[in-house]
Amino acid sequence: MIRVTSPCPDSVIVALGAREWPIWACEVSEFPWSYDQRETCLLLEGDVTVTPESGSPVHIKGGDLVEFPAGLRCTWSVHQPVRKHYQFG
Repeated sequence: MIRVTSPCPDSVIVALGAREWPIWACEVSEFPWSYDQRETCLLLEGDVTVTPESGSPVHIKGGDLVEFPAGLRCTWSVHQPVRKHYQFG
């Protein structure tokens, strides 16, 4: 379901052009989220547990590249403020 590359090699970041993607930030919080389309993101900083409605919790942190599939419904538990580059599709 959720794919995590931890830590993501710099060569992959460069190949994807991830440093050119928009940035999203979030403070410590907990909220439900659903993905209408696939999202790929590179966490610059933070500590999060993402729990799918039907699956096991996934821990992500700064330096991780994460792919969330379209149709995923989950809860984000942000333990430390997050900054991430993201791209849909």
